[in-house]
Amino acid sequence: MDPRTPVLVGVGQSVHRSGEPGLPGPVDLAAEALRRAGADSGTGDKLLRAADAIAAVAPVSKPYNDLGAAVGAALGASPKHTVQSARFGGDGPQRLVNWAAQAIADGRAEIVLVTGAEAVASGNAAKRSGVTPDWAEEADNAAPNEVLGSDKGPNSDMEMAAGLWGPIHYYALMENAMRGKLGLSEAEHLRRIGALWSSYSEIAAANPYAWQPEAHTVEQIITATRDNRMVTSPYRKLMVANLTVDQGAGLILCSAAAADAAGVPRDKWVFPHGGATANEVWYVTDRADMAASPAIAAAGKEALTAAGVGIDDVAHIDLYSCFPIAVQVGAEAFGLPIDDPSRPLSLTGGLTFGGGPGNNYGTHAIAAVAEKLRTDPGSYGLSTSLGWYITKHGVGVYSTNPPAQLFRAVEVPTPDAARATAPGYTGPATVESFTVPYNKGPAPERADEPEAVIISALTPEGARTLVRAADQETITAFTESDPIGASIDIVAGGRVSLNTERTAE
Repeated sequence: MDPRTPVLVGVGQSVHRSGEPGLPGPVDLAAEALRRAGADSGTGDKLLRAADAIAAVAPVSKPYNDLGAAVGAALGASPKHTVQSARFGGDGPQRLVNWAAQAIADGRAEIVLVTGAEAVASGNAAKRSGVTPDWAEEADNAAPNEVLGSDKGPNSDMEMAAGLWGPIHYYALMENAMRGKLGLSEAEHLRRIGALWSSYSEIAAANPYAWQPEAHTVEQIITATRDNRMVTSPYRKLMVANLTVDQGAGLILCSAAAADAAGVPRDKWVFPHGGATANEVWYVTDRADMAASPAIAAAGKEALTAAGVGIDDVAHIDLYSCFPIAVQVGAEAFGLPIDDPSRPLSLTGGLTFGGGPGNNYGTHAIAAVAEKLRTDPGSYGLSTSLGWYITKHGVGVYSTNPPAQLFRAVEVPTPDAARATAPGYTGPATVESFTVPYNKGPAPERADEPEAVIISALTPEGARTLVRAADQETITAFTESDPIGASIDIVAGGRVSLNTERTAE
């Protein structure tokens, strides 16, 4: 093969669970994951110390301007080049792997380390104890040579005005839009996504690096209790990403020539075959269909085409899984069922149970794909990385089979799939979706109460508008009936009159 062929030769993951001694920081967890990747490659710290470049996922638990340099110092490495992903975005891991593989294929680097870590659990524990954790610092002027990805804000003015400000709100709104598209009742859809998440918890229970390795039944996931409180309908706590973790992941990529020179056994080699990135129409409410992703479909097509395979040829899959809707949208984009036990859509257990380490989940997924492929030589694996609200995407295809052509990363143009919006609209409309955010009641007698209803509605002209209604009459109407598809009248001041008759399809 071409000696410049990029190959993934070492993968490592680290987890420090609550109750274990110490308060590790992102640098500690990332360095430990890379040390494990070095051991996994069979070369110890040989490749780590010889790295030309370190590409790091920006952590959210402690902002580092150049995490790669700090990790390099902890490993005794002196990389000539450091790269960091944008401040926010789970698409970062695949973007960094694409950069690393492309740099190797272009002859700009021989050995590249890709890493990331979060220490939110230790950070929170330190605050509760009133101590300052001994985490690595960096110089005020520290900066990587390159920053990849976009840091554009995720919220439009109309969305912010309606109270859509975070993942729990956006994903819940998209979830109910998917239910409307599928034509399912609330009970039917809740059981559908509960079954999906129950299967993910079973995967996590067998994952030694999972943050919450415990299987849950469908009933445990869909039943709202004090410990499984309502967050934003239809989501309970056991359906949302878990950011409060201490986890790290590390990958070692190098040229085939460097891998051979270092003596990496061939049964450790996993090749990146295709890597593509794409951005969706940026704001959720500007999209033609808020429960679909043309960008994932386009990026997936490019990655699979580069690998010379179709999705039916891919045996091992990990779709980004912060919330159930993300998996469903990804599955729809690839034409995959979400309930095929012979080909589950996660290898980690997802961000609820496996752990949702800020921007870095995708690095864990790629590590899991590589480990799976080694146990099934000749098969293909696919993982997706995702940022913001199904907004920024990365798709990677991997195999132990050598690629037929030298790696080329692809940036796919944003698909033209937009919808007009109508901020401040008043008049008749049709309910497209809604979500009810809940106030977190006081423990131990917690009684969570709905705080408002956020409604996405379509005007007679097909434009999308948002309404936030906080009056008890509207909240009751939307929690005690199924309003999707119903007609409403929107009046000034966020007042909504819900009609019981459904608008004709």
